[in-house]
Amino acid sequence: MARRPAPPSASPASPAASFPSAKKKRTKSAPVPSTPRNTKRGGTTNVDVREWASGIRLSAFSVIMLSLVVLGAWVLVPTLGTFIDQRQKIAALEASVQVSKGEIDDLIAERERWSDPAYITTQARERLYYVKPGEIVYLIDNDLDPSQLPREQDPVSDTLEEKPADWMPQLLRTIVSAGLSDTASVAP
Repeated sequence: MARRPAPPSASPASPAASFPSAKKKRTKSAPVPSTPRNTKRGGTTNVDVREWASGIRLSAFSVIMLSLVVLGAWVLVPTLGTFIDQRQKIAALEASVQVSKGEIDDLIAERERWSDPAYITTQARERLYYVKPGEIVYLIDNDLDPSQLPREQDPVSDTLEEKPADWMPQLLRTIVSAGLSDTASVAP
């Protein structure tokens, strides 16, 4: 495929350049000379868009294939999105089924525990404080020492307070006082 020559510029350099017969025909084997107007500083080249666009040739086959690719993308992209969305929903539902199976297994195990008379007796004693005839039950409230009881938490304020965190002077005072002390004290 031969390249189409560039269209004549608005201001021709010579009168002979404006005639089509005066233009030289280029062959495929002839190298295209680079002109200084296509280069910038730093060695990068500018591409003349008009020259590049004029060199593109589209055949009917190329146009048909390009339109088929665009049509295929237009048809398949929504279908692909739906497929991915459905796969995500299926994965979420399978995870939900696994969780439900785990809950069912737990309920079956609890049902089997409730069929054991010893478990029923233990639950009645712990939850409902039932006793057998003749037994005496002592209930003790607050049997812990007051120092071991958990403290009440201070209410949380709505305002922010910034406390000074100036640790450097304290560190220097400690180092100086340790260095200037006459006697060393041993920790008990």
